[in-house]
Amino acid sequence: MRNTKIARAQKFSGVIANIAADKSISHRCAIFALLCDGVCEVENYLLGEDTLHTLAIARQLGLEVEQKSPKLMCFIPPKNGILEPSDVLDCGNAGTGMRLYAGLLAGVRGHFVLSGDKYLNKRPMRRVIEPLTSIGARIYGRCENSLAPLSIIGGELQPFTYTSAIASAQVKSAMILAGLYSNGRNSFSEPLLSRDHTERMLEGMGVEFDRWNDAQGAHLRFMPLAREQKLKAFKIHIPADPSSAFYFALAACIIPQSHIVLENVLLNPTRIEAFEILKKMGAKVSYTLKSSQYEDIGDIEVRYAPLRALEVAENIAWLIDEIPALAIAFACAEGKSFVRNAKELRVKESDRISATIAGLRAMGIECEEFDDGFSVRGGELKSASVDSQGDHRIAMSFAIAGLVCGAEIRDSACIDVSFPNFLEILSTFTRVDSV
Repeated sequence: MRNTKIARAQKFSGVIANIAADKSISHRCAIFALLCDGVCEVENYLLGEDTLHTLAIARQLGLEVEQKSPKLMCFIPPKNGILEPSDVLDCGNAGTGMRLYAGLLAGVRGHFVLSGDKYLNKRPMRRVIEPLTSIGARIYGRCENSLAPLSIIGGELQPFTYTSAIASAQVKSAMILAGLYSNGRNSFSEPLLSRDHTERMLEGMGVEFDRWNDAQGAHLRFMPLAREQKLKAFKIHIPADPSSAFYFALAACIIPQSHIVLENVLLNPTRIEAFEILKKMGAKVSYTLKSSQYEDIGDIEVRYAPLRALEVAENIAWLIDEIPALAIAFACAEGKSFVRNAKELRVKESDRISATIAGLRAMGIECEEFDDGFSVRGGELKSASVDSQGDHRIAMSFAIAGLVCGAEIRDSACIDVSFPNFLEILSTFTRVDSV
């Protein structure tokens, strides 16, 4: 097990151009390429453990991958459709990979088994199994169809009108992928627009969506692929992941007189909500749009300013991954901050509510745990040893806290799941020692 010590940092100023590529888009590039009519060119695919597992599964299903340069890959789809594999499909720790593949494979003839590591196989899968089985999918899992490994017998699916009780991009994407193989028009609704990378990419690849929002939530309608129809091949440069960039934005907000520019970051409105929260807390945050390809891409500039407490209870689906990091901002702010309506944090790679509270208490911060969130009273962070609980978001959040007071992160290897060069970048600001 790797442990990492972070030393206190002094004020810093700089530009970061090598933030990890967007994880969500990388997953989708590997999966969607399986359905394309020609070679897809993908530049800057994330070489993290999660996305490499997703790519390895795509290869088992028939995708060919040619490495054209250190950053450029060509994805060559199978000529005769997705292949039935002879082995288990290992998702590693990738919940996105497992849930999206469940939707895709539900409509493909064959037998497929999806499994993962000890953490993923404890995460809830009923949220995708139930809607998929309601349209004719045959999916079988442990604990009364609630946990992986998942055994999928793919076949014909029925068109659907489905209303999700939660705003989840993974549930929505699984249903969209399944709906591509149904035999009629499909519609999906959720209480709040969740991350919409799937819709944006598929629209560019030839799928026509009707999308609208109203008082009841966010809605979409689309038709399935016609028999033998394939999606248009794509060329894409994957931008930097805003969820990964956020850790260094946080660093600039908690180290006085600091300033950072984060280059070529995805600026999708559903992905920058955490930066907007920092702005509401008093930080100086600005965006510079540089290009648009499926998504807006640009630079994010963050300057230190004293932070004030805030209550966060809306648009939780837009910042669910960044809440542990926001808790560090709360710990450095004046006053008492609250997070509500975030029960989804209980079923991520760890129980992120309890893991966040445990880390904050270890660092001497007054906080309280709720069923759907927590409160944090700003105070003085103190050096401590924090258990990541195998969760990359917890590990990176408390590594950034260590810039204020010094810290040890236990089981820091989990960081490699999403941000392999995180510690390398962090070492440009302070001393970082891993053993």
